[in-house]
Amino acid sequence: MLYVIGLGLSDEKDITVRGLEAVKGSTRVYLEAYTSILGVGKERLEAFYGKDIIIADRDMVETESDDILRNAQTDDISFLVVGDPFGATTHADLLLRAEALAIPSTVIHNASVMNAVGAVGLALYNFGQTVSIPFFTDSWKPDSWLERVKENAGLGLHTLCLLDIKVKEQSEENLARGRKIFEPPRFMSVPCAIAQLLSLLPTPTSTSNPTPSSPSSSSSTPPPPATLLDPATTLAISLSRVGNPSQTFVAGTLAELSLLGEKAFGGPLHSFVIVGRRFHALERDFARRWAVDPANWDRVAKEVYDVRD
Repeated sequence: MLYVIGLGLSDEKDITVRGLEAVKGSTRVYLEAYTSILGVGKERLEAFYGKDIIIADRDMVETESDDILRNAQTDDISFLVVGDPFGATTHADLLLRAEALAIPSTVIHNASVMNAVGAVGLALYNFGQTVSIPFFTDSWKPDSWLERVKENAGLGLHTLCLLDIKVKEQSEENLARGRKIFEPPRFMSVPCAIAQLLSLLPTPTSTSNPTPSSPSSSSSTPPPPATLLDPATTLAISLSRVGNPSQTFVAGTLAELSLLGEKAFGGPLHSFVIVGRRFHALERDFARRWAVDPANWDRVAKEVYDVRD
């Protein structure tokens, strides 16, 4: 049996009882270590689970899955995933490969940032497409994700932005030369992500004193193109280490968040939400607790998002 087990978001104790029972009964235990990271090292997991753990990097999962599935027709194999198993399509692929080899499988779910994002007070029903923002390079600045953000904004929906991590990555030179030399891990911060976002946007014609909405306007009405994602009038909420006791939230306009230092956002991993125009007074009040400037938060919510008490 192949068990694909979600570990949750924080530490070794976030695993479910079912998941822990499956791990303890497994012959081999793998930890997927490239789509996300847990807040503790594998040594803590091994001590708590009472099992040796094999780190599974991207190369192993994508090119050596047969080794992961070896003897799974007769032995129990556990594949551990930070968050929920279906947070990345790679894990769906592993299940399909198991099925092709007539290996039975069981998925044991857990919390992920996809539902824990509700901790900032925004209604999960009002989220649109989730996007991943990759690190830019001098020669590579992909922007397909921005189209999804604009589509969500046009519908008044919130956008969860997941930020890039680089674990066991090779430089272009080492990759070209076939050298197994890896760069230090890197985790994208909220300031970096917002800077990349703003670099792709046209310079707004006006970023101050937005015109108040008329009383008859609807909060779900798409904003005009001139104000779509205007950094001075677009609200956002950052999240770091969601589910951990040290989790940190910061709320403000994109412009306000872009001016803060990295320390203001807490330790990695970071993500952030671009608030859509379907913004409710209860959501406004809940998130105000983390606002950089509570008065400006309320002003933009009223004048731009048409939030009424």
